[in-house]
Amino acid sequence: MNSARLTAPAAPAAAEAPPSVPTRSVRPPSSRDELPAAARTALTAGIVAAHVAALWALLQVDAVRQAVAEVAPIVVDIVAPPAPVPTPPPPPPPPRPRTPTPPKPAPVIAAAPSPAPAPAYTVPPPPPEPPVQQEVFTPPAPPAPPAPAPAPVGPKVVPASALKYRVAPRTEVPLASRRMGESGTVVLRVVVDTRGMPTQWAVIRSSGHPRLDANATSAMGQARFEPCTENGVAVVCESTASFIYELE
Repeated sequence: MNSARLTAPAAPAAAEAPPSVPTRSVRPPSSRDELPAAARTALTAGIVAAHVAALWALLQVDAVRQAVAEVAPIVVDIVAPPAPVPTPPPPPPPPRPRTPTPPKPAPVIAAAPSPAPAPAYTVPPPPPEPPVQQEVFTPPAPPAPPAPAPAPVGPKVVPASALKYRVAPRTEVPLASRRMGESGTVVLRVVVDTRGMPTQWAVIRSSGHPRLDANATSAMGQARFEPCTENGVAVVCESTASFIYELE
């Protein structure tokens, strides 16, 4: 079988060529034209987010939600109850101790009755002796108690002028009292022993300022007196002492 070849008619040589149209060379895309990896990742994430948002929007429709619920399979997981823990058998009761059998009591042999004793001969008692008169001793009377000692005599009260200072107490106005403008007189009752030492003292008239009263009682402990005498013998005496606080 002969094959026929169809040839296209040759274009006339005299035909004029169409005017040249400037053409733009197309080059394959290089690595510079490709999107960066971060841009592609962001684009992919945006597409996925758009799909998720569209799916969420569809699920907000009651009809679509009901259809999805009917189509979605229901998975039921049947969990078998745990096997019961076997209870250990109770321990066997402890063996009961064997009670020893008490020994049989020995037979009691009755003794033969003893013969009745012969009546003993009773010696009559001797006649009672006459009672001996005993001498009664009377203890002497206890001695009379001693006479009570005389009550101690209190200190001799003397006037304030009778007290003579060996060492006079310091009566300076405290600095705080000066700043506050405090002044006045403090009267103390003082007891002086036979050595001239003040043994007891107390405020009997206040100056009206506790700071001055405290200064007077403190100063009295530093004072020393001439002993009070009576018939040439030193005695304990009691009197008053005044402390005058004046502002200059």
